Amino acid sequence: MPDAMIIRSVLFLTLLVHIARGQVSYSIPEEMEKGSMVGNIAQDLGLDLQRLKSGKARIYSRDSTEYIELNRNTGSLLIREKMDRESLCAKTTPCAVHLQMILDNPMEFYTITIEITDINDNAPSFQRNEFRFEISESAAAGAGFMLGRALDPDVGTNALQSYSLKPTDKFRLELHNQADGSKNVEMILQRPLDRETQSSFTLLLEAFDGGNPVLSGTVQIHITVLDINDNAPVFMQKVYKTTISENAPKGTILTVVSASDADEGSNSVVTYYISDTVEKNVAEIFLINEKSGELILNGQVDYEKVSHYEINIQAKDQGGLSNACKVIVDVLDINDNSPSINIVSSSHSISEGSKSGTVVSVLNVDDFDSGVNGQVQCVLNEDIPFCITSPSSNFFSLQTEQELDREREAQYNISVICTDEGVPALSSSVSLRVQISDVNDNAPIFEKSHYEACVLENNTPGLSIFTIKASDADLNQNARVSYILEDSTVNGVSVSSYVSIHPDSGLITAVRSFDYEQLKDFHFRVKAQDGGSPPLSSNVTVKIIVQDQNDNAPQILYPVQTSASVVAEIVPRAADVGYLVTKVVAVDVDSGQNSWLSYKLQKATDRALFEVGLQNGEIRTVRQVTDQDAVKQKLTVVVEDNGQPSRSAVVSINVAVADSFLEVLSEFTDFTHEKQYDGNLTFYLVLALAAVSFLFITCVVVIISVKIYRWRQSRFLYQSNLPVIPYYPPHYADTGVTGTLPHGYNYEVCMTTDSRKSDCKFFTLGGQNALMVDPSFTETMHRAMKKNNGLESESLTSVRTMLYKVQNKQNQNFQ
Repeated sequence: MPDAMIIRSVLFLTLLVHIARGQVSYSIPEEMEKGSMVGNIAQDLGLDLQRLKSGKARIYSRDSTEYIELNRNTGSLLIREKMDRESLCAKTTPCAVHLQMILDNPMEFYTITIEITDINDNAPSFQRNEFRFEISESAAAGAGFMLGRALDPDVGTNALQSYSLKPTDKFRLELHNQADGSKNVEMILQRPLDRETQSSFTLLLEAFDGGNPVLSGTVQIHITVLDINDNAPVFMQKVYKTTISENAPKGTILTVVSASDADEGSNSVVTYYISDTVEKNVAEIFLINEKSGELILNGQVDYEKVSHYEINIQAKDQGGLSNACKVIVDVLDINDNSPSINIVSSSHSISEGSKSGTVVSVLNVDDFDSGVNGQVQCVLNEDIPFCITSPSSNFFSLQTEQELDREREAQYNISVICTDEGVPALSSSVSLRVQISDVNDNAPIFEKSHYEACVLENNTPGLSIFTIKASDADLNQNARVSYILEDSTVNGVSVSSYVSIHPDSGLITAVRSFDYEQLKDFHFRVKAQDGGSPPLSSNVTVKIIVQDQNDNAPQILYPVQTSASVVAEIVPRAADVGYLVTKVVAVDVDSGQNSWLSYKLQKATDRALFEVGLQNGEIRTVRQVTDQDAVKQKLTVVVEDNGQPSRSAVVSINVAVADSFLEVLSEFTDFTHEKQYDGNLTFYLVLALAAVSFLFITCVVVIISVKIYRWRQSRFLYQSNLPVIPYYPPHYADTGVTGTLPHGYNYEVCMTTDSRKSDCKFFTLGGQNALMVDPSFTETMHRAMKKNNGLESESLTSVRTMLYKVQNKQNQNFQ
């Protein structure tokens, strides 16, 4: 490009910026160099440069050629490829390039219109290198010879402006305005030609544009003077009009032009041809029959490319005279283009917490047909929580219609179908895949509403009891469940001292060894918490049941084993078969079958004399006692539980087979030797025997005294309805006694199935004197009284009454 042209381009570089509703317009001259700046879009739109970067600003053009590029760092629009206005728009004015700038997060787009102004970079040119005319010398002044027109791709003042013809002594130029604004040039004969004077000559036709500097094009006109042919062909119409469908087949006859010549002979023969002034692409699509004047379709017409054609037809006779007409061809549109769908911007992932109306994708849909054939509607293929709207012409937005739930649907394959309104309708589709990203909207859920597990007592600390499990419907970190033991107490102690839980696996482990006899079961709560932000949680109750083990041996409650016990039971020699000697009472603190006890006779002096009840522990005689049976009988009873393995306890029972207390005493020493008691024990036993004898005599005297006293007071007592002996329940005070200190009495009665082996014990409170009756003494006393004095069971009752009175008397004396 010359320097003057560069200077001219700079002078014509004007930037007209108009911003309204997201639209920006610029005006630049054509042929600008690569890298030249068009304008600063960031400043013109009032956008922050950081917004251009974060939004990944980019330029979108429907044309595959990208003439403009965006510098995100500066916000400048730069020339990427040189633009030739004539290639882009031909004669169309104004010539503009339409672009869109797209921004993401949030999605925005702006329309950019860049007007390409013309510069005078094309000189006028003629389609032919030369014109040749044969003109009869009889041609009259004013005869016209069509030269057509020169072509200049520029527009406006840079377009073709004027013509000049040299020399001008015989011909002049005349311009004829056309419907499209162009001007055809006609050469007009100013004076008759004289072949004899000059049979041929050459003219120079020059065309000028209005640029600065002015550019021009020339062509030579060669004229041959002929003999007389004074009538030119005349068309029946100056303008012919016709229409053709864009899918018309090759060879279709569009119309027939006709011209007549008043001459005769060869001078009246007319031939037709398409003017050389018609553009090359038009001449390739249409042809004309030279003789018949039929205009024939020779190629394919496309309404979307050219919808209107103007064809200049010339008729020429044999004498060289010619005339011209114009054929106007209008192309009719048919619905032969499916909608074209282009994805301008698309989000492949969207959060399930996104609000309704969030834009997922923006589509540009074009249909190159016209009218209803180019009107497009887009729909979705199925019932999904998305909808499609059209924010502006040819643009459609895919957006959410309601809140999404990733747990219900993690991915959507969306088919967008765009259909025009032609008949028949044509459609296109595009598929979009949208992933739903997770948010923490689901709390962990336990597999059970509550958990229950069993563990054997005496477990080792660190024993794994069982595992609880909670699941979270969310994804990744939001679904990572941690287990936390909630703070609570068991028997006043923190539950963490009993069990622990693994935070990741949910494995519950025993911290200590459990004892069933102290703790049967306990409850605690576990919280499952996910890893979201903020975290969500749920709780569950866990019950641990401690199962019993056979870790406790039976305990003998009766008879009590003490070092002082010598004789436990006395069996009279007159005892019958099945006589109840005594009963072994034992307990086992274990539970279930571990506490089921069985009794077995392990050793006996005479195994044929006694037996032990397997279930009740009763020791009975299995045969009649004889005189030959030894007085001293020693029994060893084993008590076993039903555990696996079983545990047992052993009790030794001394049984005396005798009818009198003296007989028992004769064997007493032997018992002491057998028990290996200390030698001083004999002294204490003799002393005890003397005390017992004294007490027995005292009791007899007291009984007699009481009888006499009751006889004397019977009338008074009967009248007053008072009992002879006051009765004080356990732990109750005697309020009938005068004095400042109340005193109460405790008593304990031990009874067996045999009334002959019952005994009584009396106690006093506050350190008062107490009368203790040893069971062995009571038994001996009972036996002696029965044998020597013949007392019946009523006598035993009288003795007990006497003991009450003796005790009461002692208390009164003490006060």
